Amino acid sequence: MTKQPPFSNWHIFKFSNCETMHTREEKIQAFGKLLDIMDELREKCPWDRKQTNESLRANTIEEVYELSEAILRNENAEIKKELGDVLLHIVFYAKIAEETSTFDIADVCAALCEKLIFRHPHVFGNVEADNPEQVEQSWEQIKLKEKDGNKSVLDGVPRSLPTLIKSFRIQDKARNVGFDWEEREQVWGKVKEEFDELQAEIQQLDAEKMEEEFGDLFFSLVNAARLYKINPENALERTNQKFIRRFNYLEQQTIKKGISLKDMSLEEMDKIWEEAKTNERD
Repeated sequence: MTKQPPFSNWHIFKFSNCETMHTREEKIQAFGKLLDIMDELREKCPWDRKQTNESLRANTIEEVYELSEAILRNENAEIKKELGDVLLHIVFYAKIAEETSTFDIADVCAALCEKLIFRHPHVFGNVEADNPEQVEQSWEQIKLKEKDGNKSVLDGVPRSLPTLIKSFRIQDKARNVGFDWEEREQVWGKVKEEFDELQAEIQQLDAEKMEEEFGDLFFSLVNAARLYKINPENALERTNQKFIRRFNYLEQQTIKKGISLKDMSLEEMDKIWEEAKTNERD
């Protein structure tokens, strides 16, 4: 008798895309089905069977960036899709670990639950916190008390984070233990100080010191963004996308006119650039 795969009735299991939310039982059933499919893929698919933590790592990073992009665009259908891709990787890593009896997805969930309960004494304990600010004030101290937790406040900032995000997280964690400006307006004095120091080094044309001062200026600007509740990563990406749109418009207009960008003056290009800006405002 032919063995039926655990997801042979998958077409019956599919949920509709309507706005009705699913029950707790349906959610658990869906997650269980995902685990069944992962087991089958790991056993029977040559590609899935070959994968390791190291081979999946680059793809995982890519999937997280794709999710981030979908979030920035506020595209719910894409967010759902990319969340699925990220969840697949989580289940995949847990399956690989299960095969060596290191841990499994239940251990992952249990450790996460334990951490969430420990870090939220205002929900699961007797601590009072009436607003997000009070929660954040005790966040780092709580993490330092965790078993196998961070030994230093900044230990929780991954070294491999993109530089801009890393700067923001470093400053945010320092703030949570009181290392911050008393008034956020004070940060602009620091920004001006770093800008002046950069200008002084530019006059000397010392490449190493210019780079150092550029870094200090960037760091102070990220600090200003944090103090004014601006996500610098999102802000810069929006500017990237805005530049791409306007530059694409510039290219399209020159193609229509049969002109090469290399043959145009900066003044001519700037005129079309302003047209792009006007079109966006309209």
